[in-house]
Amino acid sequence: MGGTYWSDDHYRQRASFLRRAGKGAFEYHDLNMRLPERERRVHEAMNPYGISFRESRDSDAHPESRAVAVLFDVTGSMGRVPRILQENLCQLMGLLLRKGYLADPQILIGGIGDATCDRAPLQIGQFESGIEIDQDLAKLWLEGGGGGQKTESYELAMYFMARKTAIDCFEKRGKRGYLFLIGDEMPYRRVKRREVRAIIGDRLQENIPVEEMIRELERKYDTYYILPNLTSYYDDPEIHDCWVELLGQNTLRLEDPRGISELIAATIGLAEGVVDLDDVHHDLEEVGRGSVSDAVSRALAPAVAGGARRHGIDFWTSRAGFGLTWH
Repeated sequence: MGGTYWSDDHYRQRASFLRRAGKGAFEYHDLNMRLPERERRVHEAMNPYGISFRESRDSDAHPESRAVAVLFDVTGSMGRVPRILQENLCQLMGLLLRKGYLADPQILIGGIGDATCDRAPLQIGQFESGIEIDQDLAKLWLEGGGGGQKTESYELAMYFMARKTAIDCFEKRGKRGYLFLIGDEMPYRRVKRREVRAIIGDRLQENIPVEEMIRELERKYDTYYILPNLTSYYDDPEIHDCWVELLGQNTLRLEDPRGISELIAATIGLAEGVVDLDDVHHDLEEVGRGSVSDAVSRALAPAVAGGARRHGIDFWTSRAGFGLTWH
């Protein structure tokens, strides 16, 4: 997948068409919510069950493809954050492409729920380079569920990304892709074999501890967790400390969720070594996004202070001590 080109004009034309047709950006969600509850389900194109791999492959259009996955919590505690990401998709692609942060990004969109209680605990699109990114966003069901216990199934998403994606940047060039998990709760302590079987279709011999899953995942992806404001648990220290324990300085708190797209792009630019924080600030001012530049800089400060992970090499290795209470 990912053989087309991104165009801001195509994005605006699609948005205009949806408005004229009286449709929202999350078209499938709106359709789903008009159905009786028992008939609501994951869009077939986003259903992870039985998928061999989601692939990010080189093409004539993108000879050095780079996998970028953006998976966000779609439970009730996340509020408007998924819609904010959709509204600012142009900013993400503009910084990556026009500002040269990443030459050939192929972006996968996904949604995360709670496998203990939700009907859509995992939704996974394709790696795409053009307007298909927005079309995959439109296929998400923002279920708005969750179990209310400050945990969601992030570990299930980690399993899928580690074992069910095939990416040329890593396989051909030894460069890791980028994975951004956006949420406001903790993962469960283990990847549960029964959930993997029911939701993805794989048969595991045993459960996988989340720390072990992350170690496997990080061989293929630079992995970040973004905790945005305007969510239920933004100020909960247990949530933040849990992710710092698991991902260290790659845990990013964002006080202004309008800057999610810019934070993703800036993180990639810094990790690639093509910009520094001053460059990011200047670029955001130049594209008319100066209002979020301070929030983006503050979110990135811990990662910059700790040392960025660049070109598949860990420049920092420390992790906070273990000992948090898991659910």
